[in-house]
Amino acid sequence: MESSPSILLLIFKLLGSLALLIFGMKQMSDTLQKMAGPQLRHILGRMTTNRFTGMFTGMFVTAAVQSSTATTVMTVSFVNASLLTLAQAISVIMGANIGTTLTAWIMSAGFAFNITDLVWPAFVIALFLIYRKRNKTIGDFIFGLAFMFLGLGTLRMTGMDMKLGEQQVILDFFQSFDKDSFWTTLIFLVIGGILTMCCQSSAAVMAITMILCSSGALPIYQGIALVMGENIGTTVTSNLAALSASTQARRAAFAHMFFNLFGVFWILIIFKPFVNFVCSLVGYDVEMPKESSSFASNTAKLSVVLATFHTCFNVINTFILIWFIPQIEKLVCKVIKGKKKTDDEADDNEPVRLKYIEGGLMSTPEISVYQAQQEITVFGKRMHRMFGFVQGLLNDTDEEMFEKTYNRVVKYEDISDNMEIEIAKYLEKVSEAQLSEETTSKIHDLMREISELESIGDSCYNIARIFKRVRDNNEKFIDTQKANIDKIMNLTLSSLEQMMVVLNGRREDLSMKETYRIENEINTLRDEYKMENMSEIKNHKYDYFIGTAYIDLVNECERLGDYVVNVVEAKFSKF
Repeated sequence: MESSPSILLLIFKLLGSLALLIFGMKQMSDTLQKMAGPQLRHILGRMTTNRFTGMFTGMFVTAAVQSSTATTVMTVSFVNASLLTLAQAISVIMGANIGTTLTAWIMSAGFAFNITDLVWPAFVIALFLIYRKRNKTIGDFIFGLAFMFLGLGTLRMTGMDMKLGEQQVILDFFQSFDKDSFWTTLIFLVIGGILTMCCQSSAAVMAITMILCSSGALPIYQGIALVMGENIGTTVTSNLAALSASTQARRAAFAHMFFNLFGVFWILIIFKPFVNFVCSLVGYDVEMPKESSSFASNTAKLSVVLATFHTCFNVINTFILIWFIPQIEKLVCKVIKGKKKTDDEADDNEPVRLKYIEGGLMSTPEISVYQAQQEITVFGKRMHRMFGFVQGLLNDTDEEMFEKTYNRVVKYEDISDNMEIEIAKYLEKVSEAQLSEETTSKIHDLMREISELESIGDSCYNIARIFKRVRDNNEKFIDTQKANIDKIMNLTLSSLEQMMVVLNGRREDLSMKETYRIENEINTLRDEYKMENMSEIKNHKYDYFIGTAYIDLVNECERLGDYVVNVVEAKFSKF
């Protein structure tokens, strides 16, 4: 009975140290992405000219941010925005698989020697930097790193205290499986996949595997089978998460799964020879008996064996598959079929669906903000299209065609209201996280952008209502009025087109001069038309009703131009 509390305490220490490890890795990854988020996106966008540069880009970015998920999400965003092809994205994902092996090496270092004593000075330094505020982000990173190493050190000590290699129940369980049987390998592969899906962390499963192997409880063959299962489990999780996402996101997730499934397939064919090869690289003796005086030092190498296997698996798998990226692209496109409807048809016949943020918050605020930026670009595109419909109302003489176009404008007005609300809710959720000053400013700017874009939708709807009011009253604009309306609406369309150039581009590469130039032209035309209108009504060229409707249209176009300027200013805003 006396041993029960100590066993319970050890179990809690094991779970707690795993929690520390996962928290530390997440903190470190989030902070790195805060510090280098925009730069990482630019690297991904520019350094993927061919399959090899794409692979190396994915590898280095993932190694830097310690998150293959973050790299994959950013890559998919670029595919959706047509900045990367799916083939380029697949090469980046392959590189991300190599980059993520750094995690296993960090863990291996943590299991090789006791690093717990080194984390306490790190905590002090991190706290000092956080309170300085100017270096808060660096302090957060050191905190995450210290927590990760504290978790690893505690895991190592807990594994030693539990003496798993001496627990007969555990030894009997693992020995009940025939280590030379192919079915044993498959069983542990499935167990590794299920554990990863349950934990939602491949790092946690890798840590558990290292504890079991380093203690001598788990034979290396079963341990490596668990690592293989972890590779599949993490892709199943990402595929489940991508079910509600866009077609390209699901294709990228499936490509990731295919990559790992193919790797597991060929590894299973040469399983024992390959494992023995990896063990020989590290200098681990698979056949050494427990009675040997060198058994403890031999077992200590197992964490390095697991890290080496993980690296060899991903590097060789990438080397094999990188030559077949076009074929993989065709396969994933065949399995995950895209929608055949055009954007217009989807907008008219289906409820509005968000394209980038419908799957929920991303792993870090920086990526979430980027997803929101992408969604706002789609919002702007819809408003640009909406104004095109409104323009068509000026010359629609057929009653049925006019009603159809007017109803499309009404639907788009509802779409603009819904998009504003949904994106705002998303940004509010993002703002609840711990954010850098730069990201907080970005969210403020994005909130302003969606508000102004919704106002553009309102203006389009108001213009459409004016056209309908004129038609319902059996009135018509005279030719000079129609020519003037057409001129100011074309200028307004130009301002919307320039707005889309700004929303699609990088702020550093653009200027606001063209937007201001168009706005000044619109203002000049409005003043000119207002003066002419007073004179024309006075001279009885047309009646007061049509004159009022005419000036209302002109004023609404000018207001819409102001909203466009506000969107562009929000894009260029610097705090």
